[in-house]
Amino acid sequence: MAKLFSVVSWNVEHFKGEVKKRVGDVTSQIKNLNPDVFALYEVEGKEVFSSLTATMPDYNFHITEGPQTQEILVAAKNNFTSFFTQKLEFKSGNQYLRPGALLTITIENQNYSLLFLHTKSGTDPLGLGLRDDMFKRACNFRTVLDKNAEKKWDSKYLFLGDLNTMGMEYPYGKAINAKTEIKKLAEKEAQKVKMRILKKDEPASWWNGSKSKMPPSNLDQVVVSDNLKFKKYSGAEVTVLGWPKEATTEKKDEWIKRYSDHGILYFEIQK
Repeated sequence: MAKLFSVVSWNVEHFKGEVKKRVGDVTSQIKNLNPDVFALYEVEGKEVFSSLTATMPDYNFHITEGPQTQEILVAAKNNFTSFFTQKLEFKSGNQYLRPGALLTITIENQNYSLLFLHTKSGTDPLGLGLRDDMFKRACNFRTVLDKNAEKKWDSKYLFLGDLNTMGMEYPYGKAINAKTEIKKLAEKEAQKVKMRILKKDEPASWWNGSKSKMPPSNLDQVVVSDNLKFKKYSGAEVTVLGWPKEATTEKKDEWIKRYSDHGILYFEIQK
């Protein structure tokens, strides 16, 4: 099947300071993948935005704004028809949470809506509760898009990003592990609106290196409407690049130190 467009989703971890070096490192990774659309999370500082726009002239850039310190930067190649909207409803009523970044790509009179999210971190009940609310809102947003579609469940929609699916710690045997949180998103929220979580070719997308007390974790997700088709990577539909693909612990640590504790999610939507 022919490719419609490709997408990169990457939390670049406190993307600020040493702007020239970091922008150069991040830009080189993105240029090697040559995605049609990409999103970067944890962008901090207007210098990053201006540097990227100067370094990558083939893209149209957008960035979220508000009282939050970390923004989502979204870019689409300028040969695509695209429209960007900041979605405040995905802040779950908390002004300091990050808003959603909605990018709509139009190909052959068909709209493809991509909602990029960086949801609340934390293993406390508040963190889990805010994520759960945002996941429900993100899934139910498909019913909003369907109002402009020719028929029900005809909208082409996906939401993705650093969803921080890390579960909840709680005493008395009431903890909820990450797998359960992801399962609820898949089976209780996404399925109700004809959506599903894409399978990745690596079990974890986040790790803070060999000196960290935290194990590698499955934090980054792509949730899609079931009328979309994707390129396959050994049976998976998303390939996780970066430190998860390095062969040794030493190489993984080097990549994490230079780039980010998150791997790069890459996938292709096909006709």
